[in-house]
Amino acid sequence: MSKLAPLKKKDLPKPLPLRKLIGPSFIVLGVGLGSGELILWPYLTSNFGLGIIWAALLGITFQFFINMEIERYSLVTGESIFVGLTRKFGRLAPIWFILTTLIPWMWPGIMAASATVFAKAAGLPYSSLTGIFLLLVLGGIYSLGSVVYKTQESFQKTIILVGVPFTIGLAIYFATANDWLTLVRGVAGFGEGFRFIPKGLPFATFLAALAYAGAGGNLNLAQSLYVKEKGYGMGAFSGRITNILKGIKENVALEGTTFETTKENMLRFKTWWKRINIEHGLVFWLTGAFTMLMLSLLAFTTVYGNPGVETSINFVIGEATAIAQKTSPYFGRFFLVMVGIMLFGTQFSVYGSNSRIAAENLVIMNQEKFKIGNIAKYFYVFLWAQLIAGMLILASGFTEPLALVTLGAVLNAISMFIYTGLVLWLNSTLLPKGTRPSPFRFVFVFLAFLFYGGFSVFTVFSYFG
Repeated sequence: MSKLAPLKKKDLPKPLPLRKLIGPSFIVLGVGLGSGELILWPYLTSNFGLGIIWAALLGITFQFFINMEIERYSLVTGESIFVGLTRKFGRLAPIWFILTTLIPWMWPGIMAASATVFAKAAGLPYSSLTGIFLLLVLGGIYSLGSVVYKTQESFQKTIILVGVPFTIGLAIYFATANDWLTLVRGVAGFGEGFRFIPKGLPFATFLAALAYAGAGGNLNLAQSLYVKEKGYGMGAFSGRITNILKGIKENVALEGTTFETTKENMLRFKTWWKRINIEHGLVFWLTGAFTMLMLSLLAFTTVYGNPGVETSINFVIGEATAIAQKTSPYFGRFFLVMVGIMLFGTQFSVYGSNSRIAAENLVIMNQEKFKIGNIAKYFYVFLWAQLIAGMLILASGFTEPLALVTLGAVLNAISMFIYTGLVLWLNSTLLPKGTRPSPFRFVFVFLAFLFYGGFSVFTVFSYFG
């Protein structure tokens, strides 16, 4: 591994207005939309009721604070969190991040779920060919865009702004006064005959849902790449990954640029920090939390306690059936189509974020062999490698979406436990004083570290036991 160059020094750019900062959080929200919001939490709710929904709010709140520490590093240094972690912890860091990104996330469970609901909406039996076709469409969309970040942001904005209001509207329409009361009690941890944890709850699935209450796994770390390419703070001096197939190229810097802690720079930093907290709070935390609550409420009001929801994503099919019976068959079918599109959008951002993470860490691992100027090529190599692997997995008969999603999520939860501690350590020691985490944020992120660690150890021992 070639040695990383020291950070250069420039003045911190003037803070952008809030409206120009909106964007990166749509991607990280979209990553979680099709896993935690649409699959795992509604699945758990349809089987165990709303008494567990407190954990969804806790999970996304933990992820908000973790994500902001990830953004903090790139705001101050203009480089990715992966470069910072390599500076702090050495040459094994990029190898670790490549493996812990690709292995947990290569399972196309979300795309299998998308193919399942699309097939049901069309009145056709599920076939692995449907999932394979969707993976090819996914690769085609990335290959047509000019700037990878812009492609992801635009795609996720469209899906979220159309799909989320529709599903929320359905939940509000179907929920009774008692359902709303049950939801409020669930936020406080009161379930039907239990407090916080119901008897028989599968802890692997519960840990998976906690990990996916937001984005999950190393994909939270990708937020660093997106805020950098959006031009947050010192990221204005970095380049973006463009489409090599269109001959568009920007200079991409691996090592970053920081600033002297002068009075003017610190005033600008405080403004930047306030505004990016608002952006992430509104788009990721508030929208994500409200969406999880409404989708879980919809699952509860339509299929809770019904036979057949114990396995797979049958609860989604059950929801569509209930919607069709109480409104119109067209609404039931449209619900399935919207769910399929949102799931597709999640797999879209997952594979894009994976490829971006792997490409970045490949260059960090050996800058002499893997040039930063070729990072766009590495992105597309990793993208199509994942797509081909996904096609092979689907063609081999691994068609159970929930099992694939749960497997990946448990691995991601363990990864989150490890990197949460590393990021907190990095920001508390390497960043200049005045830009480091406040005591409140330090404690909250440390609690997240302990929470994910304790649950990961418990789940692993329970599984092998």
